[in-house]
Amino acid sequence: MKPLVTKTNNFYPYLLLFIQPIFMASNIIVARGGVEYVPPVSLAFWRWLTVFLILMPFFFNEIIKKKEQFKKESFKLFFLGLMGCGVCGAFPFIAGMSTTMANMGIIYTSSPIFIIILSVLFFKDKINLSRVIGLILCLTGVLIIICKGDIFYLVNFKFTSGDLWMLGAAIGWAVYSIFLINWKSNFSLMARFTLIAFFGAISLLPFYLIEESYFFNTAFNNNFLFWVLFAAISPGIIAFTLYTKVQKFVGASLAGFTLYIFSIYSAIYGIILFDESLLGFHYYGAALVFFGVYLARKIVK
Repeated sequence: MKPLVTKTNNFYPYLLLFIQPIFMASNIIVARGGVEYVPPVSLAFWRWLTVFLILMPFFFNEIIKKKEQFKKESFKLFFLGLMGCGVCGAFPFIAGMSTTMANMGIIYTSSPIFIIILSVLFFKDKINLSRVIGLILCLTGVLIIICKGDIFYLVNFKFTSGDLWMLGAAIGWAVYSIFLINWKSNFSLMARFTLIAFFGAISLLPFYLIEESYFFNTAFNNNFLFWVLFAAISPGIIAFTLYTKVQKFVGASLAGFTLYIFSIYSAIYGIILFDESLLGFHYYGAALVFFGVYLARKIVK
């Protein structure tokens, strides 16, 4: 699927490219704060079920009218829900229980690389030199921020079981991204997202029941309500909707670069909410990311 950027709408898509990660990065708040009060799979399950319940009243009529299309697209919708909401919804929360935020950040930044590789392999996307250089600069900038400017962190990097969960999330997001844009749908953007959220919750249900029965019990209190609603709205409805819009304008490969901008906003949230400091390496890393995105924005004809 070709990007929709033209000379007349050139500014708007790239504005979205920088706005979307503001909401997606709020997921880091959930990962650091929410899992202290709600078990990881439970949080993911109730998050996407809540998204579905919030959106369904607005798109019920459209979905009912297109029930034949629903039957035709049900497998694709389930697959997108499994990857985007199931794998990417639960795996980072599980990873956070046995690995560091730095490790999670380093591994998750591999997702745009997987997006480009899978886009080329499955959908024959063309990648130019400018985008490759932009990818390298973005990756370097994010690593500088995550490693706090210390190259020896990468040298001494050690894998944990949580890192494997995070790698699964990175690959899952790549798969979700390329199939989301390349699989055509007869539903409107938001009706389709409503159904993806529904199937995401369905894919998580058996794992939620296992977690609830054998590992953790969910406490349905005010903390549960706050974190589920926050996860459903900010890094859920708003972030996923904007990501789909960005994809339509600039394509899956460039939309994947939002993860690098995501890392900058995550650092800002850390400074504002978790008393972390703004240091020199933040500026250097951010400069490389922004310049990398600027280079990557060139459309392949």
